[in-house]
Amino acid sequence: MILRTDDFDYGLPDSAIAQRPTSPRESARLLDCRRGLEDRRFSDLPRLLTEGDLVVVNTTKVRPARLRGTKHGTGGAVEVLLLGEMSDGEWEVLIRPARRIGAGVRLRFGEANATVLSQPTSGRSTLRFDTDVEALAREMGEVPLPPYITTPLANSEEYQTVFAEEVGSAAAPTAGLHFSKDVLSELGTRGVEIALLDLHVGLDTFRPISEPTVEAHEMHSEHFDIPGETATAFEAARRRGGKVIAVGTTVVRALESAFDNGGLRVGSASTDLFIRPGYQFRAVDAMVTNFHVPRSTLIVLVAAFVGDQWKEIYEAALERGYRFLSFGDAMLAERR
Repeated sequence: MILRTDDFDYGLPDSAIAQRPTSPRESARLLDCRRGLEDRRFSDLPRLLTEGDLVVVNTTKVRPARLRGTKHGTGGAVEVLLLGEMSDGEWEVLIRPARRIGAGVRLRFGEANATVLSQPTSGRSTLRFDTDVEALAREMGEVPLPPYITTPLANSEEYQTVFAEEVGSAAAPTAGLHFSKDVLSELGTRGVEIALLDLHVGLDTFRPISEPTVEAHEMHSEHFDIPGETATAFEAARRRGGKVIAVGTTVVRALESAFDNGGLRVGSASTDLFIRPGYQFRAVDAMVTNFHVPRSTLIVLVAAFVGDQWKEIYEAALERGYRFLSFGDAMLAERR
């Protein structure tokens, strides 16, 4: 079956794009899509789940990956966004402005220096740094926000989840932003177990599909890690008949990629799994996720999970004034 990209499009007005996170976090709205379309608050989530269920969250932490520097010689301003380490001291980056920057150009970031190793293509290049890049990012980096968020944050922690631990992502696993310590505590009180995994979110996660068919899109790869404790919790939930609830599409991809013979493979791996309609889910029973960018692989994943109902869900969310994208509201759905 050929999937047309146009079938995963919808009209998203600017007014529906959330510019600020809700405060407190759990006050965000939650559209319960399991039996009809019921309006709730995220703080209701513990009461919507059942004792014995397992909620899996992504503990990745957004790297302060935006570095502002200058070109050696001219002093011209440059901005670099760290995408990922390729080898010791060499990083894939986005450079702006990319014009007049070619291989061999030297850049300065405070006291640190970097050399451009490749001619930027669509702004992407490789830099070799002469310093510890993670330390440099901690010292002078800024947490990058998606381009559709135009309002600066007063506190960069608003773009981190309460369970963020492992630095490595270019963007936040946004479904997790709604969780507070109180919500986590109430889940535990109600007998709902929490399990952790780490998937480094790349910017390509949010890149719209530019090809006319979904199948022609080249899926990006992301690194993930499944702890032994999570594999044990997953198997225990399966034995007792509990549902596995993935918090975000990142967790869905990690769990489905790691599923093997009824359990989860423990350890680190990379996944380029492209979940689209027709995919048979094996690990995930329910999902908490935000409302995503039109024509994105995330919309395609949601469509694979809930079927054509995704259109009804999105239409209802827009009509009822739900807030969309990274700082927006969330939905709770079970696989069809």
